[in-house]
Amino acid sequence: MLNLLTGKDSHQMDDYTWEKTIRKRRVRRRRQALLVLILVILALGAFFGWHLYAQKRTPEYALEQAVVAVQKKDADRFRHYVNLDLVTSRGYDDLTADLLSYDTTLTAVNKAAYEKFYITVKPQLTSGTQDTILRRVSSGEWSLPEGTDILKGRQLGIDYERFLARSQLRNTSFVGIGKVTEDGTTATAEIEIRDDWTGTSFTLEAAMEQATDGHWQVTYLKNYRDYLDAVTPLHNEDIAKYSEATKNIVSSYNEKLAAYKLRFNALSKTSTGTFTAEQKAGLEALIEQEVIPTLKARQQELASVEVPAGARYLADQRQRATELTLEAWQHFLTGIKNDDPDELALAETLNKQELAVDLRVDDIIRHTAISRNIPNLP
Repeated sequence: MLNLLTGKDSHQMDDYTWEKTIRKRRVRRRRQALLVLILVILALGAFFGWHLYAQKRTPEYALEQAVVAVQKKDADRFRHYVNLDLVTSRGYDDLTADLLSYDTTLTAVNKAAYEKFYITVKPQLTSGTQDTILRRVSSGEWSLPEGTDILKGRQLGIDYERFLARSQLRNTSFVGIGKVTEDGTTATAEIEIRDDWTGTSFTLEAAMEQATDGHWQVTYLKNYRDYLDAVTPLHNEDIAKYSEATKNIVSSYNEKLAAYKLRFNALSKTSTGTFTAEQKAGLEALIEQEVIPTLKARQQELASVEVPAGARYLADQRQRATELTLEAWQHFLTGIKNDDPDELALAETLNKQELAVDLRVDDIIRHTAISRNIPNLP
């Protein structure tokens, strides 16, 4: 009765109900806040996911990935973003046109014939160049292709080593990516490069296309021929200067070495296939006392001449020829002293390699588009 009069139980009930209501509101608010948070996270995830998805389908991203591929030596990634089939095909056409334009020895008839020749060997050379580029990406080093027809080289009228040198690939450095202009599924990107030999800066214009899966690829270089025309005359000018500066050295030593070769051929004549003691003594003295010292002296004199930047390749090839010649003569000497046919055979192989480099040196100086074959050795 007292409780009814005082209203104590009803107040307790009201308090309990009120607290329960507050708790429900708090739970509801927490759930709503959690739901909002989840929705925000999902929205942000969708936004960034779409942004990343869209970013991967831009020409800028493709160019960046091509650069990363070189840095990480990832040939597969590089090929994904650079269409090497198209790049090397268009580049080959530009390069061969450039080669023919600087060969002043060609008549109109010969030039037309050589243009057809370059079309014939194009599949072999572009395939070999793709392999060379991918090996450069995967290893970080330039190396010539192995086990391909292009290594027949001068039998095809092509010295691939010099062909690669004339492409300027090995002496061109990437500087950066410039402006990219997009037009639907095509784009043009500016790629800043530098010729390492002369320090000449140039902006390549790379044509790009979007593949069916959305990613972009470099398809060809629009002004590669312009780059060749910019740096090749600078190289040729330096080659002419260096050739003139070393002309007398080369001429005088070539006369001496030619005379030594005649004496060597005369001394090494034999009807039995073996040398007499007198022949061996004469040949050993010729090689040790005259040929090898003369070759070393020639290289020392050439090394004393300042090499213009654009003639570095020519100077390197001359040095390589001397190294091969010295090595060949040293194996001849060992073979003669020890009656070792394997050493003599190795000397002959090195001699042929040296002849190929000598012809390359001559081609560089004369700017020939077609390489001469190695003559048959006696």
